[in-house]
Formats: sequence, C-alpha cells, structure tokens
Amino acid sequence: MLEAYRKHVAERVELGVVPQPLNAQQTAELVELLKNPPADEAQTLLELFEQRVPAGVDDAAYVKAGFLAALAKGEATSPLIDAKHAVKLLGTMLGGYNIAPMIEALDNPEVADVAADGLSHTLLMFDAFHDVKEKAEKGNAAAKRVMQSWADAEWFTSKPEVAEKITMTVFKVPGETNTDDLSPAVDAWSRPDIPLHATAMLKFPRDNFVDNPLEVLEQLKQKGHPVAYVGDVVGTGSSRKSATNSVLWHTGDDIPYIPNKREGGFCLGSKIAPIFFNTMEDAGALPIEVPVDEMNMGDVIDVYPYAGKVCKAGTDDVIAEFELKTQVLLDEVRAGGRIPLIIGRGLTERAREALGLEPTDVFRRPEPVADSGKGFSQAQKMVGRACGVEGVRPGQYCEPKMTTVGSQDTTGPMTRDELKDLACLGFSADLVMQSFCHTAAYPKPIDVNTHHTLPDFMMNRGGVSLRPGDGVIHSWLNRMLLPDTVGTGGDSHTRFPMGISFPAGSGLVAFAAATGVMPLDMPESVLVRFKGTMQPGVTLRDLVNAIPLAAIKRGLLTVEKKGKKNIFSGRIVEIEGLDDLKVEQAFELADATAERSAAGCSIALGVDPLKEYMTSNVTLLRWMIEQGYGDARTLERRARKMEEWLANPELIKADDNADYCEIIEIDLNEIKEPILACPNDPDDVKVLSEVAGAEIDEVFIGSCMTNIG
Repeated sequence: MLEAYRKHVAERVELGVVPQPLNAQQTAELVELLKNPPADEAQTLLELFEQRVPAGVDDAAYVKAGFLAALAKGEATSPLIDAKHAVKLLGTMLGGYNIAPMIEALDNPEVADVAADGLSHTLLMFDAFHDVKEKAEKGNAAAKRVMQSWADAEWFTSKPEVAEKITMTVFKVPGETNTDDLSPAVDAWSRPDIPLHATAMLKFPRDNFVDNPLEVLEQLKQKGHPVAYVGDVVGTGSSRKSATNSVLWHTGDDIPYIPNKREGGFCLGSKIAPIFFNTMEDAGALPIEVPVDEMNMGDVIDVYPYAGKVCKAGTDDVIAEFELKTQVLLDEVRAGGRIPLIIGRGLTERAREALGLEPTDVFRRPEPVADSGKGFSQAQKMVGRACGVEGVRPGQYCEPKMTTVGSQDTTGPMTRDELKDLACLGFSADLVMQSFCHTAAYPKPIDVNTHHTLPDFMMNRGGVSLRPGDGVIHSWLNRMLLPDTVGTGGDSHTRFPMGISFPAGSGLVAFAAATGVMPLDMPESVLVRFKGTMQPGVTLRDLVNAIPLAAIKRGLLTVEKKGKKNIFSGRIVEIEGLDDLKVEQAFELADATAERSAAGCSIALGVDPLKEYMTSNVTLLRWMIEQGYGDARTLERRARKMEEWLANPELIKADDNADYCEIIEIDLNEIKEPILACPNDPDDVKVLSEVAGAEIDEVFIGSCMTNIG
C-alpha cells in the first residue's frame, strides 16, 4: 500500500500538486498496517491516517471511524493510537459515521472527557442531538458538559475573531473575471480534485495582465502576508463552486484533518457577482465589495473590516472605503463559513431550549428591516410563503423552504463531496434531481465513472436521477416544479419559469438538498413591465434582449467593465405583462436573467398555460416511474402534489402597491426589428439596423432550452 501511495505522490509532484485523499481500499490497508506498524514507518502511517482520510460520510471515513470506534472500545489495538487518541480523532471527522461511537464513549469513564471535547465542537449532530440530550437528562456528566458547551457556543467562541486590521498583498486581475477564467469548462473533469483543478485557474491569456499568473501569485506570498484576489468585476457567469475552490486553494488556509480543502481567503472587487459572493461566504472567505482603482498588483494594503476602509500598508492613507454586505459576515468568517455558522447557531439554539435558557447574544444578528408599509411583490410573496409568512422585505434574512433542487454533472461530483462533508444520508428537500447533460456527448473516463456511481448516490438519498443522454437539466427540472414554490440548482441558469429559484454553488446546493432550506438575504426587485402588442418579425429572443437595451437607454446598465453599472446585478428581475406565454417560453426570459447577473427571476403567468403544462408533467412523471426511474416514491409524491394544485389552481399575484427599486417599462409596439447581443458580451445589445453589414465569420447553433416534449 505504501509503495503504491508513494508512487502516486511522485506522480502528483510531477503535476505540481499534493496527493489525493485516501480511498476506502487504501484506508482499509492502512488500518491493517497500523495494527502492526513497521518501526521505520510509524510516523508516516499516523500522518496518513490522521490527515489524509476524508471526513463526513465518505466511504473511507466509514473505514476510519469503524477502526477508531474499535480502538476506543478496546476491540482492536494499535501501538500508535490508544483509546483516548482514537476518540480525539473521531472528534475531527465533522459528522456522520463518527457520531455514534463518540456518544457511546460518553459512558466510558476513561475516554468520556475526550469524547465530550470532540462532541462540543461537532456541529453535524442532526437527530443524534437527542441521544446526547437523553444521556444528559439521565445524569451523564460528560453529556451535560456537551449540552452546556453547545448552549454556550464554545464551538464558535473558541475560534479567533476577525482582526481589526488585516495586512494583505494584492493579486489584481484587471477587468472582469468570470467563473470560466477561474474554473475553465474544458477542465470540468478535474473539478472534484481541487488542487489539480486549481492549476488551470487563469490559464487563458488576458489583456493588460501577467503571462504567468500563478507563478506571480506564489511570488507574492513571499512577502509574508495573505494574498487577496482583487478585480474590477469578479465571479460573473456560471455558479460553479470550483471557481471559489480554486481561488481559495491558492489564497486560503489548510483545514486540519480535512485533506485537499482550504478555507479563509480574501476577495476584493468593485463588483462581486452574487452567486460567487455567496459561495465565498459559504467557504469561510471574506468577500468585500470596494473600489479597487487605487490597488495594483503587488501592493501591500491594510484592510480594516470593522472601520470599513483600506489603507496603504503602515500608513493612514485611505485608498478606498466600503461597507460590509452584512455584519454577520464577520461571524461567518470566524465560524469557518456561512454554512457552519447556520448549522452551529441552530445547534446552540436547540441546546439552550433543551436547558431552559434564554436565546444567546453571542452571535451577530441581521439588522431588522423596517416595514415600508407597502405591499409585496410576487417574488417577495413566494419567498414569504416558503418561510411561513405573508412576504419578505428586501434586505431581510430568511431561510426559505427548498421545494425543488437541481444538480448537474460537471458540478454533481462536487455536490456529492459536499453532501458527504455534511454527513447527509437522506435529502430533506422534497425533490432533488441529478442530470447528466454536460458530459453525456463526449465523456472522459472520469465522466464514465460519474455516470455509473452518481445516480445511486443520489437515489439512495431519495433523489431523482436522470440518465446520460436524457437531455438538459433545465428542460427536466422545469417539468418537476410546483407553482409559487422556491428552489435552487447547481447551474447559474436554474431559473424557474414558475415559482422562483436562487441558483448556487455546489456547497449551498448540497446544504439545500440535505436540510431542505437555504440561507437568503432577500434581494431587491426590479420590475420589468411589458405592454402593447408584439410586432411582425419580432420574436421572444428580441424581448429577452429588449430588457438590457431598455436599461442601457435609461443609464441603468453600461457595457464598459470599469465602473460598470448594472441595475439587475444581485437583484430579482420580476416580469409582468406577458400572461399568455407558454411556460417553455417564459423560461427563455427567466433563463436570460443569468446573463444579467440577477439573483433570481419571477414571471407573472396566467393560470391556463400552467394548467396545460402541469397536466402534461403529471403524465411525464408517471411515465418515468414506469420506465424504472428513481427514486419512485419522490416522483410519485411530486405527481400527487401537482394534482393537488390542479384541483385548486391559484397563483400568487403582486400587490398593486408593491415596492421595487426600479421599474422598467417596455412597449412592444415600439420594437420594430430584431435586437442582437454583440460578441462578446450579452449586455452589449443593439438593434439589427445598427449592426447591418457586419461580416459573420462563424455561426454556432445550440441551446440549453431544448424542449423534451
């Protein structure tokens, strides 16, 4: 085993990356070596076992936890790991297979204190919380200590607060960095292998930039400060979490006991795309929207997160000022990410409730949003219903119920890894669907492996898995939606034509699938109101492009990247005035809001098109069950909910006095000719007569909106 592993290490060194984590087979062989270690390999074996085995509910973690549990109970022995050390290592495995043996260890006086220490800092307890609570109520002193520790949020307070001043070195990428620059689609096959995939970051040449960016980044680290990723516009495009993974691999910090993942890091941008910003939050980074004009490659700066200013290092010379998106961001960084903070806060609340204590004041809370007294928009009501209230105001923090979650195959393997890290063995979201649309046509060997292993992984947790060749994620997911509900998906174009979705990176998609809710700072809404009649020769695609054109004419959108204006960025686009559209047509409008960098989109449709669509969808889902698609129970449950809606087909409507940050009116009578998006920017739209005569060198015809019938 060691010989093969060292050969693998040598191969990875050639690639300039660290070795991959151990798999279940390697871990099982490592366990046998640990029982009777060769004298000269003791330190190597221990290092591999402690630091190179994945945590959560990975297959290798199952082997590791099983051996540690046996050591803790005295059923197995190793000269390198005694019972106490075994329990300590169980406490480093996040959750899942390590939980039961740690709870059992609370009854063993020899290791109870070590088990209590481990559980006190373990957040992924889920229903096992009740087992600890029960032991505490029966008088188990170690269990009582765990409950009190959770109640006191020691898992959080034991970590350092964000510093008043952070000195960092600027790694500046001029212009717009999209997620394909950070995580190229041509390298999608390597995304789950974070260190290897990170070598492809910024591999495409750019104007006004260095030729060897990753070498320059490594050189900047020699200055002895954290390196901040800085750009004018950062993270537009696809929702892929691999973009964040790559940035953090180069600029973040190793996570003890968790191989090949990093947290922390700093990202400064004049504009940071909303999905990328959220993904950074989830990963424990500190993203800050701040003017970066005065920052240049290699500059050393002092960032003051609380004071909201950036100075030249060692001086009081202020070069930029900012306001954090939310003060809760400071807690997210301290906790190691937004997701650990949410789960940990929930655990602390449960513990305090069980102990009869008042709510804690340890955490920063989102600022309460003043009630404007106005009505709610369609999107605000949809999110409100998902939260059990009438509506949600812009700026309000909420955790809406996720009714439908989508995952596709280039991000699916990462979502699988995130689900393992979350110790997820069953989905709480009502319907989770996995597609195989990105890799079906020209699969690499690693894709073929994904095609064979990912369907069962999803279906075993209650998800619905499509088959390679079935088609595009959106065409199928849209057929599984329920009107006026909320969802998400691991593809930036997951824009529901009925209801509303907030696309996300694979980490947040995994969280939504596992827990059935998703954190959301409710965005503001921009209303796009169509009126009049479509003119001859004008198509739906022209209406899509009419939206940015209208915004450009009003000075609400600029094409130039430097100092870019974009009224849609990070906001919800709400469209009305096209009630008679078919649902498939509505998706063309919703889908294109991804190109606007909008957080989401809702469309006011009539009841009749939805009834027709839903009736067809019930038939489709029942056909899928007949064809052997799984999970059959999930498909049948969704079909019945569709039938319930059809029995009483009502739709949420915006209030007449709803509050919007901007209203854009588009008169269809005035659109007399096609509107085109010019290369290489979907915001750069012009009417046909403006570009008539331009030579066309290349034509590509394709769509992610293909109808599946």
